[in-house]
Order: sequence, then C-alpha cells, then structure tokens
Amino acid sequence: MRLIMGKIGVYKKNQKGFGFVKLEDQEDEIYIAKEHSLNSLNGDVVEVEIISPKRENKKEEGKIIRIVRHEKDTIVGTFQKNRNFGFVVPDDKNFGTDIFISKSNWGKARNKHKVLVKIIKYPERGRNAEGEIIEVLGGVNEAGVDMLSLIKQYELPYKFPEEVVNEAKSYGTTIDVNDISNRVDLRNDVVFTIDGEDAKDLDDAIHVEKLSNGNYKLDVHIADVSNYVREKTELDKEAYLRGTSIYMLGRVIPMLPRELSNGICSLNAGEDRFTLSCSMEITPKAKVVNSDIYKAVIRVTERMTYTNVQKILDKSDDEVLKRYEKYIKDFELMAELANILKEKRRENGYLNLDIPETKVVLDENGFAIDIKKYETYFSNEIIEQFMLIANETVAEKFYWLQAPFIYRNHEAPGLDKINELNKVLFNFGYKIKVSQEDIVYPNEFAKILEDVKGKEEEKVVSHIILRTLRVAKYEAENKGHFGIASRYYCHFTSPIRRYPDLFIHRIISKYLENDYFVNDFFIKKYSKRAAKRADNCSEREKIATKVEREAIDIKKAEFMENKIGEEYDGIVSSVTSFGIFVELDNTVEGLIRYENLGDEYFIYDEDKKQAIGEISNKIYKIGDKVKIRVLDSNKLLRKIDFEII
Repeated sequence: MRLIMGKIGVYKKNQKGFGFVKLEDQEDEIYIAKEHSLNSLNGDVVEVEIISPKRENKKEEGKIIRIVRHEKDTIVGTFQKNRNFGFVVPDDKNFGTDIFISKSNWGKARNKHKVLVKIIKYPERGRNAEGEIIEVLGGVNEAGVDMLSLIKQYELPYKFPEEVVNEAKSYGTTIDVNDISNRVDLRNDVVFTIDGEDAKDLDDAIHVEKLSNGNYKLDVHIADVSNYVREKTELDKEAYLRGTSIYMLGRVIPMLPRELSNGICSLNAGEDRFTLSCSMEITPKAKVVNSDIYKAVIRVTERMTYTNVQKILDKSDDEVLKRYEKYIKDFELMAELANILKEKRRENGYLNLDIPETKVVLDENGFAIDIKKYETYFSNEIIEQFMLIANETVAEKFYWLQAPFIYRNHEAPGLDKINELNKVLFNFGYKIKVSQEDIVYPNEFAKILEDVKGKEEEKVVSHIILRTLRVAKYEAENKGHFGIASRYYCHFTSPIRRYPDLFIHRIISKYLENDYFVNDFFIKKYSKRAAKRADNCSEREKIATKVEREAIDIKKAEFMENKIGEEYDGIVSSVTSFGIFVELDNTVEGLIRYENLGDEYFIYDEDKKQAIGEISNKIYKIGDKVKIRVLDSNKLLRKIDFEII
C-alpha cells in the first residue's frame, strides 16, 4: 500500500547495493533496499514513495519510482583493458556500476590509466553503464594524477576564465589613493598578521592595546575584498560559483585569482591596504562594552608566524626575541586578552574539541613521505579567539539591525544522536544529561571534554562527540552556534577564501555608506539573495570538505603502502558490524576485519558498540589500546587494513 507519494530527494548509494534518500526538509533519511533502487546511481535526484513507516530503531523505508535526473554525466576512474573492450572502475566506490567501454571509445587510454569518461548510456535492467573516454589523466602512480583525479571527479573549476583574470589584473598592485579620505587612516598603528609559514592570502590583521580604564581595545582588520569584487561582475560570478577556496595539500584551488588573493587584497606587510575593520572595547571579564565597524586603510607592521609568536611568548629563541624586541609587549598583551576570552568561552560551554589535524609531508613530486599530527600553539588560539569575538560582534550588531545577512549556524544535536552517544560514553563512565524540556546544553559536552583532558581516552571521546554533532551551515536566519556556545555568529573574517564573508561585507558596506539607513526594497531584495547565497555556500563547503578529506585519505593510504608488515600501537576508534577501526598516533586510521582479529568468531553488540569473542569473551570497545600490524594499503581504494597482534 502506498502511504506517501512523490517525495523528491538525493539518493546516496552504498557499495553493498542499498542506499538512502535525503529529503531537503527532513533530517532523517529514507532507507532504500537494493531491489527498490531502480538502478539509481549515487547522487541522483529521485522521486521516492514510502512503503514502510518509521519504527523504533528503524528508518522509514522507501521505493524509488522515478529518476528525476542523474547527478553526473562524467566519471573519473581506472581503465581496465581487455582485448576488444574495457571497463572503467569509478573512484567513487558508491557510484553503483563499472562503466563498459567499447574498443572504439577508449581512445589513447592504456591499462591502469586514470581517465575521465562520459556516460553515453545509463545502467538498466542489470546492465552496466556504457561510456566514452574523453580525457586520459595519466598512470595511477604518476606524480600529481591523484589530485588531478579529485579535481575532475568533483568538477572543480581549477582554472580561471581569461576575463576573470583580466578583471583582477585591472586593479593593479596599489590602492586607490583617492579613496583614503573616505576611510579611517590607521597606517601609523602597530598592526600584525599572524599566519602559518606557507600562507599567502593574508586576510586578517590585529592591533591590541590596554586602555586607561583597564579595558582592552582589540582591532580586527579584514581585507576589504568587496571593494574589488563588485556584484554582477565576472569576478563575483566566478567567486560565487566556487564558494570557497579548496586546500588540497600541496595544491590550492582559490576562490579568487592570485592577483587579488595574494596581491591587492592580501594584507602584506609594509603595503597600504584597504580593510573593513571591527574595533571592540573588552573588559577584563570578556564583555564587549563598545564596538564599531568601519572602513579603514592600514599598513601591516610585521608579518608574523604562529611559530615565531610562540617563541616570543615562551622566551625560547634568543634570535627571534632580539628581532622582535620592540613588539614583545604587544604579543604578551595579545596573549593576556586571548586567555581572558578563552576562559569566558570555557564558562559558557565552548566545545574545545582538541582533535589533532593531519599534516602530510610531500616530496618534490607530491608523494607522501611522512604523516604526522599538525602542531598547533597557543599563538594559533590567539588568532582564533580574536576572530571568534569579531564574528560574534558583527553578527549580533546586524541581527538587531534586522539586516539581510548570512549567519553561520550550528544547531544542537537531536535526542536520538544523544542517546546513541550515551551508549558509547557509558563505557567511559560519562553521560550527557538532557533537561526536562528535552533541551541539551553545550555545557554538558564541555564538562566531559574537560574531564577527559590528558587522559588516555581524550582523543577517542573527542572524536565520538564530534561525530554526534550536526554540521554547521550557512543560513539567512540566525539560529546560534552550539559548538562555540554563542547566540549570534557569522563568518566575517575570511572574505578572500569564503563567499559568505564577502556577501556580508557588501551588506555591511551598504549600511555604512547610508549611515545605517537602508530602505525596505533593499532589505527585501537582499534577504532573498542571502537565503540563496547561503544555500549555495553550504553546498560548496560540503564539496570542499569532502575533497580535502579525500586528498588526505589518498595520501595516508599512499604513505602506508610502504609500511606493510610494520607494527604500531593504536587505539580503537570505532566498532562496526564488519570490524573495528584503529587510529594510530600519526592520525592514520585502518580497519581490522573480524577475520583478522584472532582465531575465533566475534559477535557485534550494537547497543554497547563492542565486539565480543565467542569463546574467550575478549571484548574490543572504543578507546581500547591495541597493537596492530599493517596488512594492506590501497591508494586507489583509499583504504588501509590492519590485523591484530
């Protein structure tokens, strides 16, 4: 019996044949059995009817009745050649079908070449899709082919059109001196950028001073990108299309051409630059008592790195201390204010998920030669705290102005997710409490994260909490940010690499130009645009995040291909129905299938997320320390297999 008809959503296919349909207005996904998938491919937009309603511990079940449109007509994969025909095995393992290639359609492709194939016939009645190879990317082990494959797979716009580059070049390398009189001239202030050693697009700079009343004055200067990337220009269309810069290890796909991102927009030391700035007066109790947003012109005093600022704070390097001797007090004052802000956030329930990022070290040809934790310092936190307070200040101001805006929202996790999390936390003696009104507060998570600090289970507990949280997204309506325990939040501080920041810079500029008096027509028009831009930016961010993660996964597998047979200590990071995942100290994660877990049958306890040996009663649970041997690693499949020792 058909209960509901005609729901449209996106089909996400699993390698095993079943899948799920995600509806736009519904958080829960609809389960689709293999026999009800109608040959749909991963990413297809489909029409689904519900054949079984949601029950306790069971999702709604549906049947795909129509493929509205196929998401892709080109696929990246590995060519496998026979005498008169061949197949392309897609890099997307969930795609759903290998692609048959007749001899007349394989062109210059050779066996085990990475290729881009155009689909000329979609699968039906159990038959494979058919395709034509339109581009040969190179051999699977050739330098750079792995990252190029990702670019092609996700159809990333990695080259700028000529008209976009020409538009960027037209602004030259120096600011328009005629515009200085319209701005606050702060070129004599002591202003610093603090970034990583390799950063080239410097879009934020800071100035801190102590006021006579004991309060702090924090100036956060952000590159005035909207001064150059004007609405409806070719530059703007391209930036909107990209939505964000993508960082693929040794390669960057920037949102803006380098003539802007590394040139006239970048806050390079010693050069006059236009900014959109936010000044805040902050008490020793971390309360912002005054703030102002304005257009400025600055000249960065010094381009600092996190490493050198930390050396100054630690007094650990005489050469660095001597070089920046006259600015030592400035950095100490920054650290003082950052600690005040950090402590206030801790009181509010800020989720300090101290999960180490992966640093991949590449050789000159782009091959992974080392994987390790990305080292961060308190100097990183200084900038983080200053950017957070600026983002909050701007968001709150424009919320109360009822301006058309893009907010960065992060909603609280649902009760189902909390219940699942508590099953795992139970093993460590923790529990997330929910109020009588079924509300969960950030403090509940923050308390646990504080309790596990420095303990063996810290990393694992942080990971499972992270997996419980919803994904932050851009929206035109303010809903607050659960993760940083903030009622108002936006992205204001990175307009060189994020389109939402650029969009709200335009809104802010409009309000500044009109002394905060704007008409209803403007508000109505830009409210619609804000909603549309927010949706697009959230989608582009999802793709960027996926690409960046896959790039790291590829390089991890590539690195571990040379470590087969080697032994490591690790921690169980996840227990599933098909095996246990173990994370090594260098952030590499691999799977131990149950057949590689010893000489007995293991039973998976879904409620407790444990694996129990049938004979020995040996239990493997999240957080357990184990010793493993690397069994296999496959860069093409992006998977690493371990076995227990």
